[in-house]
Amino acid sequence: MTENIKKAIVLAAGKGTRMKSELPKVLFPVCGKPMIEYVLDALESAGVDEIIVVVGYRSDLVKSTIRPRASIKFAEQKELLGTGHAVMSCREHLEGFDGPVFIIAGDNPMLQSSSVERLFKEFENYGDASCILGTVYKENPYAMGRILRDENGAFIGVVEEKDATDEQRKIKEINISYYVFNTPDLLASLGDIRSNNAQKEYYITDVPKILLDKGRKILALPVLQEIECLGVNTQADLAEVERALNERQA
Repeated sequence: MTENIKKAIVLAAGKGTRMKSELPKVLFPVCGKPMIEYVLDALESAGVDEIIVVVGYRSDLVKSTIRPRASIKFAEQKELLGTGHAVMSCREHLEGFDGPVFIIAGDNPMLQSSSVERLFKEFENYGDASCILGTVYKENPYAMGRILRDENGAFIGVVEEKDATDEQRKIKEINISYYVFNTPDLLASLGDIRSNNAQKEYYITDVPKILLDKGRKILALPVLQEIECLGVNTQADLAEVERALNERQA
């Protein structure tokens, strides 16, 4: 394995239509700082050596707004065809690397560096895992993807709220799309993602199941903090995150 090198991919190509603004979503200020900077700070604080930021919508503005960091490389997603497609655009930065790569969206300003450290540590401890999903238990998990497990507690998949049965909606363990992948396994699986969904997009959320079906070890570990569930999709979400950050700082 590439000696102790850690990489991360930050998905920052989207427009964020529900924010009702021409500003790329990841650049919206949270307590005076673009929300993507919180993600980058947490990753660097956790010891990530190289951060690949995927840009697309208004890419020049995103690049020029992010403060210069030695750890950052950029990848361009020329067509916005989903999160899986965004990761495909990072291939040149990942080829030949056999260490772990952490994947997160740039609109998660509540990311905790301790969670990043824990997921990398668990990946190292298990040794033979192809992917670890960070999960969290949430009392009211409405609209969140639920973690499915078999009778022995092993991960078998993620079901989205709209596709879940009434019984599955009672599950409180959720997926908030924090992943650590074995990089060669990730690269080998990107070509297996299909866009046979309503949006006709390629989703990184499909990859753990693809790997599982190939017989690889996939783990879902409830090691995240509930505050990390606070992502930003709307102006109301933004206000909630600002309140949460202010409370933590106070």
